[in-house]
Amino acid sequence: MERRNSDMERRCRRLKNGRPGEGPVVYWVSRDQRATDNWALLWAQQEAIIQQKGLLVVFCLIPEYLGATSVHYAFMLNGMAVMREKLAELQIPFVLLEESPHEILPRFLRQIDAHVLVTDFDPLRIKRQWKQQLLKDVVAPVYEVDAHNVIPAWLVSDKKEYAAYTLRPKIQRLLDDYLTELPELRVHPFGLGYSGDFSQLPCRTELGITQQKVLDLIAGEVAGLDAAQLFVNSRLAEYAENRNNPCIDGQSGLSPYLHFGHLSPQRLALLASRSELSGEKIEPFLEELIVRRELSDNFCLYEPQYDAFAGFPEWAQKTLNEHRNDPREYVYSLQDLEAGETHEQLWNACQIDLVRHGKLHGYLRMYWAKKILEWTSDPETAMEYAITLNDRYSLDGRDPNGYTGIAWSIGGVHDRAWRERPVFGKIRYMNEAGCRRKFDVPGYIASVLSK
Repeated sequence: MERRNSDMERRCRRLKNGRPGEGPVVYWVSRDQRATDNWALLWAQQEAIIQQKGLLVVFCLIPEYLGATSVHYAFMLNGMAVMREKLAELQIPFVLLEESPHEILPRFLRQIDAHVLVTDFDPLRIKRQWKQQLLKDVVAPVYEVDAHNVIPAWLVSDKKEYAAYTLRPKIQRLLDDYLTELPELRVHPFGLGYSGDFSQLPCRTELGITQQKVLDLIAGEVAGLDAAQLFVNSRLAEYAENRNNPCIDGQSGLSPYLHFGHLSPQRLALLASRSELSGEKIEPFLEELIVRRELSDNFCLYEPQYDAFAGFPEWAQKTLNEHRNDPREYVYSLQDLEAGETHEQLWNACQIDLVRHGKLHGYLRMYWAKKILEWTSDPETAMEYAITLNDRYSLDGRDPNGYTGIAWSIGGVHDRAWRERPVFGKIRYMNEAGCRRKFDVPGYIASVLSK
């Protein structure tokens, strides 16, 4: 009999006992849209082989999701076409269901008498609500596997961490045990054991054209892994020195692939760790990739109001309330901000950059969000506008990193109190003058406007 892989088992938790059916093991893919380096899919295949069952991968496509646009859908579907092709090579069918998962999955699983349902982990509110509804309506056992974090979010900490310095030692204690090589997905040896008609599955052209660029990026796990290898080989050595300069291609540029799950964070960490660079060169990147990114998942997992004023720490709520009625020299509407029509040319260039390219340099995104706090009537409006614009235009929007980054910029999450100022109170302040000390602001503006 097939032996269970302990590395897979410890990344999994059971959400519901249920009654195993006679049909296939079903992997409901949501956050981690790849066939390669996917712990949830690996666990599902392991279970299917042990039970001598077929394996089926399902994705639920809904027409509207947290402000996502046609650009986001195009990138996602192009990547999904790549995933489906890879699965087909391994004799694993892929099904696209066009309805909300909590509505269609229970019916579908009953129809095929699914043995168990496996899904990937996501701390966002809407995903957790879907799963809670599923647990009420699904008959089969349900398992959740964290395929997004190097260390499963529920294992590394059981509470909301105050800042990176409180989470970092917990990660460091476990990292050597969890940053391991990932097994390969195998050609699946068992058929579905279901006589239903899957001949009408969407074809590749219906899912998207895999080689078509979306905002200058090719989607999918092949392109994501290629981009990761290119970064490690050509830019990782100077990452610490160049990452805060928007005029230099110093950041990884991999956030869209990480967000859509086209690239495994664990694989990226392994590529960086196994490079020939010194630890001094690698550690700043691993800090961002592992500690800071998993801190964002921790925040969204344990803070129900991660996208609201109520999710700010007490000191930040207090100081922002004390300065709630401070006069604002400029107050802009969402439409003004969206069009990049403010009095400050650097901010306008940031917004134009975001709209045109679907991403904004990490340092500038902090400045961009803090100016929204300064130029809106209250912190609640600032959060609403920043989240709306980020989710609408950034390819990596609707993500724990985005919500946490905005909450850091506007609400002091994972930060400390600074010198008191009007409007900001003790929230960390950023302005154009500070940016000018960091990089060539006129050069950045000119580069954005010339594209």
